[in-house]
Amino acid sequence: MAKLSAQEIIDSLKEMTLLEIKEVVDLMKEEFGVDPSAVAVAAAPAADTAAAGPSEQDVVLASCGANKIAVIKLIKEVTGLGLGEAKAIADNGGVIKEKAKADEAEELKAKFEEAGATIELK
Repeated sequence: MAKLSAQEIIDSLKEMTLLEIKEVVDLMKEEFGVDPSAVAVAAAPAADTAAAGPSEQDVVLASCGANKIAVIKLIKEVTGLGLGEAKAIADNGGVIKEKAKADEAEELKAKFEEAGATIELK
């Protein structure tokens, strides 16, 4: 099997849904006995000094508004979640996409607001 570079791994993660990435993290915990999130937390302070502004933002649904069905469809489209999981986010609010690039986050916010939802970028 060919060895993947770190950038190739990151590029493949960008194409995954949050649930798929969670499965990868769980498999890493199981295979190596290490929690990859602990490594990310340790590396985070070095990254904070290099960034002048937020280059990545979480897209968070605050309210789905009156057009709940359209918002659920958008959640399913963006996240790849099933109907029940998308409905739960529409009902209770929550993160739609974590660490989206700033321009992608703004684009998603516009899409959801067009459907009648209230979105926060954090």
